Amino acid sequence: QGQLVESGGGLVQAGGSLRLSCAASGRTFSRDGMAWFRQAPGKEREFVAAISWDGGVTFYADSVQGRFTISRDNAKNTMYLQMNSLKAEDTAVYACAAGWSSGGAYYITETYDYWGQGTQVTVSS
Repeated sequence: QGQLVESGGGLVQAGGSLRLSCAASGRTFSRDGMAWFRQAPGKEREFVAAISWDGGVTFYADSVQGRFTISRDNAKNTMYLQMNSLKAEDTAVYACAAGWSSGGAYYITETYDYWGQGTQVTVSS
């Protein structure tokens, strides 16, 4: 039974940066596509970024394109999200997910079998 645990969230001023990590345990996720989603208060969970099993393919939501970078280190069974130029509207609980395979819709929650509990990111303006 695999588990995902996020870390790296916190409070940052607008324009600042944070790096989120998603550590996997219990099983290897090196053959699974993975992603980050976020949920702001009163809003539905939304797609942020996804990465293929080998890191060769990445996708981003329009709202974070050019500011966020998703990456992974399969040797460490860990995925990352580097967030730069943060805005107040980036404030949300960020959760990592695993289980996407090629041909699936990487941007919808139903694609993913494993989820972390989430980490809070708060951007003050």
